Amino acid sequence: MVYAKPPFAGPEAVLAYLSRYTHRVAISNQRLIRFEENGVTFRYKDYRRDGADRQQVMTLATDEFIRRFLLHVLPRGFHRIRHYGLLAGGSRKDCLALARQLLAAAPPVTNDPPAEPDDFRPPCSCCGGRMIVIEVFERCRQPRGPPGARTTNRETAP
Repeated sequence: MVYAKPPFAGPEAVLAYLSRYTHRVAISNQRLIRFEENGVTFRYKDYRRDGADRQQVMTLATDEFIRRFLLHVLPRGFHRIRHYGLLAGGSRKDCLALARQLLAAAPPVTNDPPAEPDDFRPPCSCCGGRMIVIEVFERCRQPRGPPGARTTNRETAP
């Protein structure tokens, strides 16, 4: 069920709003302050603070800056769009359940897998078959060998 009403400023305003989220880069050029051999300096907003202290400056090593930047790069074919309204954040399930109740709509069909899997054995990484666990080693312990594999110095004893 979809309820839609015309936007206040027209469809162009909606398109402009969504386009800011689909083609945005992780950090804008205006926030980059300086790039040197020992790191990258940039501005960021600390949401835990209020007032003038909210804008902060941070310097990161170049490799750490690139690592953090690449966390925000989406794979090819994906587009970032911010959800809002009924699909916003952590209240999504509650809002959709309330909407279904108010509209007297049928609950969604769920195809849940069986509660208990049939086979608990882990799959083999090579062939995909199920492995049989023979022994599990304790942490920080060396596995012990077969009983006859130990070497002793009994032969040299008098």
